[in-house]
Amino acid sequence: MRFSFLIATGLTLTSFLTAPALVVAQRVKSAPFSYLPERADDRYNQRVTRKTLALPTGGFVILAHKSATEYAVERYDADLKRLWATSLPLSAGETIDAFAQSAGQATVVVHSAGAAQQLSAYTINLATGQKSAAKKLLETGSRDRRPGAAFSADGTKLVVWRYLTREEQIRAISAVVYDEKLQKLKERTYDFHDQGGFFSTTVHVGNDGSQFVTLVSDGMKKLAVRRYRNDSPEVKVMSVSVGGTFGGKEVNVFDSRFALQPDNTLYAAAICNERETGLYYSLKVVKFDFLGEGEMKFAPEVKFTPAYLQEVNQATATTAKRLEDVYLTDLLLTAEQQLVVVGEKKYEEGGDDSPGHTRELHLFGYNEFQTPTWHRIIAKDQVAPATEGFSSISYRAALFGPELQVVTWEKIKNKSDLYLRRINALNGTVQPPKSLGLNVASDQNPSYVKDFTTWLDPKTLIGVSRPSKKSAALMLNKIVVK
Repeated sequence: MRFSFLIATGLTLTSFLTAPALVVAQRVKSAPFSYLPERADDRYNQRVTRKTLALPTGGFVILAHKSATEYAVERYDADLKRLWATSLPLSAGETIDAFAQSAGQATVVVHSAGAAQQLSAYTINLATGQKSAAKKLLETGSRDRRPGAAFSADGTKLVVWRYLTREEQIRAISAVVYDEKLQKLKERTYDFHDQGGFFSTTVHVGNDGSQFVTLVSDGMKKLAVRRYRNDSPEVKVMSVSVGGTFGGKEVNVFDSRFALQPDNTLYAAAICNERETGLYYSLKVVKFDFLGEGEMKFAPEVKFTPAYLQEVNQATATTAKRLEDVYLTDLLLTAEQQLVVVGEKKYEEGGDDSPGHTRELHLFGYNEFQTPTWHRIIAKDQVAPATEGFSSISYRAALFGPELQVVTWEKIKNKSDLYLRRINALNGTVQPPKSLGLNVASDQNPSYVKDFTTWLDPKTLIGVSRPSKKSAALMLNKIVVK
């Protein structure tokens, strides 16, 4: 009985016996916080998923939706004292597309829809809160695909782009790269006339301004990356087939995720499924290394076998007949080059006004040689109203050395709270979830907003919650974990 319980919670007997001391959490400060839930057009793919950004000099900045016509960027110190607040009024048809911070400023990108589509940006001085005038970055037709924007990891570079199409098929991307002062560095066109049929693509930008155009192509069977540098016309291309015909079954990419690192290496993960049946087939991981001569490393695939499904059912106490609704959500790399790939089950019960659900996490660990070394299934059961989409549920994760910390809002043993799990990225050891002591309201009004969760350091978290069913007020919390 004891052994079965440990399996069901995703732990091994060894990890249970060697687990570190229990987590003790203390809420040390709270402050009132106001936020209006956002209704996104695509709840599965939020454009701004991190609305609290920790500052290396201390404290943090927040992007908060105050009303239907206003956002605000606010800076707080580490003790939750608000240092300044800068209003960002929005007109009809305007939405926030991106939010980032560098050493000296925060930058907000705004999408405008109307007679034409525009992307514009504001910069906000982190010391004073002073806001610049809006700078128009890009314009495209009102009927064109929605343009895109992406920041570099350090917030000093920004790339914006528009899609050039023919009969709804992407034929090229026209992009502009800016520095943090919104000065234009490079204009570039990425041509896809060689791609033929259906494919998906997006653009990433490195800290040095290089652009990395990622593609899932060749009938959704191939992962490819093209690197464009600002100081050279050379285009470096790397690609690898992850789909194809295996054992008489045609296998395609069902879901993919790319993560660009500060040194311009890029990791890609893909969940592949059988085209005819939709059954999940395997997880495939590729490292595209653009340093030096550049090379690719393809990790051994992880098969989604009947034994894997049995592990999922044991961990979640369910009797599912197949894997469904699992999407890739994070690629996390330690300083020692161990990779953790995270997938999450998320779905809606019905139409647009149905609640959103997020359930178990699927974690896969790879060593520095990209060999799969462990996997874990972490059971959870979260639900949020349609007005919140997935912004108030799901999870937030951060790496500190070899330790992965994961925060969720759950109701465990009748206690609704934020819970912290610690996971060893080297071997997959999972500590049991520990309450952070907020006693979050458990009804279906917005009680906790995942997008505002962040870490100031390995033992200090910032989170937003509603502590009482009788109150509509949200609180901004500082939590210290000992």
